[in-house]
Amino acid sequence: MKKNMGLADRAIRLIMAVALVVLYSKGIISGTFGVVGLVFAGVFALTSLVSFCPLYTLLGITTAKK
Repeated sequence: MKKNMGLADRAIRLIMAVALVVLYSKGIISGTFGVVGLVFAGVFALTSLVSFCPLYTLLGITTAKK
């Protein structure tokens, strides 16, 4: 797996993941929307930790420095 995510992209994804988890835990989002938010939070956290986004590969996007 070749890294295709830069530092700013990774940081934004981690912040979004934390925000979604906090919103769910506070009960601001709930039900199906809350569960979908938690799934997205997990995906955001995982992709930022490994610096690789499969969707970026399909679209030919890279935010990583060469």
